[in-house]
Amino acid sequence: MKFVIRLRAFNFLYFAMLAMFLSFLPVYLDAQGLTATRIGLIIGTGGIITIIAQPLWGIISDRSRTIKKVMLLLLVCSTIIGSMLYASGSFVLLLLFTMLLYFFLMPLDPLTESLNFQTGEAYGASYGSIRTFGAVGYAVMSLAVGYAMLYFGSRSLSFLFAVMGILSLIVCSSLADAPAAGKPVTFKSLRSFLSYRQTVWFLLLIFITAVPQRINDTFLGVYIRSLGGSPELVGQAWFFAAGSEILVFALSFWWLRKGKELLIISFSSVFYVTRFFISAWITDPQSLVLVQILQTFTFPVFYSAAIQYLYRIVPEEWRATGQTVLALLFFGVSGIAASYAGGWLYELLGGHTLYLVISSISLVGLLFSLSLYALYERGSHIAVQEK
Repeated sequence: MKFVIRLRAFNFLYFAMLAMFLSFLPVYLDAQGLTATRIGLIIGTGGIITIIAQPLWGIISDRSRTIKKVMLLLLVCSTIIGSMLYASGSFVLLLLFTMLLYFFLMPLDPLTESLNFQTGEAYGASYGSIRTFGAVGYAVMSLAVGYAMLYFGSRSLSFLFAVMGILSLIVCSSLADAPAAGKPVTFKSLRSFLSYRQTVWFLLLIFITAVPQRINDTFLGVYIRSLGGSPELVGQAWFFAAGSEILVFALSFWWLRKGKELLIISFSSVFYVTRFFISAWITDPQSLVLVQILQTFTFPVFYSAAIQYLYRIVPEEWRATGQTVLALLFFGVSGIAASYAGGWLYELLGGHTLYLVISSISLVGLLFSLSLYALYERGSHIAVQEK
């Protein structure tokens, strides 16, 4: 049981590092005087790096038959690069260090999730009881970083990132190792996975829904600052957003019903539309912070239902491929489109119009999810696809 406690601690620390990177990198870049277009360019290019890096490190972990040692290597590199990133000010260095951090830090996510699943099974602990600590770490660090930037300046993130990285290394070194789970994506398995219309429609739904989410993730902090908000308010916004996920993930065993995933996705889409539409009309940064509580009914509900639905509609031997494709689509491909297009739209039209646009896209996702429910689930159950 001590290994489960240590893994919970590691989830707290790693997702705290992710909060510093994913939520506050756009804010840091904005503080260095970069335009919205350049911020979108940097983060969008990072999404391309993620698409390459995650499968690559997954293959390395598979072939070396270890997760822990690969994670330690990635943590060492991430700690050094992250501290250098948040001490930089020139566009060239910011671009370089961001790309390197995407290459080393982001692949830790699927490796950590794999270790969560395997350790939970080995020691009789639920995945949710472990992963919840990641949501807590993300929320707490979001609040802490906001205050750190306010009182000590944006460059204080360099020291803070280094401290969290060192603590993560110490805890990771005490974890029980496990062989890498699943098989890497191959072109053959990918072709088979994408040969079913139901799979393709579902992945299209993921993309449509993910783009507005990722645009908000990238430009929420910039939008708050444009309304006159301080880094402290940005931290509070992400604290509310990430903190609202904790109970949802922890109670997913209770509310996530098999056979109702598309209805649950439609439910979350209603709140996506509402959240972004309200955000478009808000002029007070403190009110925009409070709106982030609606995250309770958006990302954690949508993503949990999406994973369960995917596991139902694909054969068991393709689940590893499906989960990898789902993660790359939601966090990689959609992130590229969101960052490039979002940065251009934000600079051209402003935050108000940008949020109206992503609210409209979310509405399309809502209508599409209801159409898929009517097509595949209403009045009948989904049969597992045959080879």
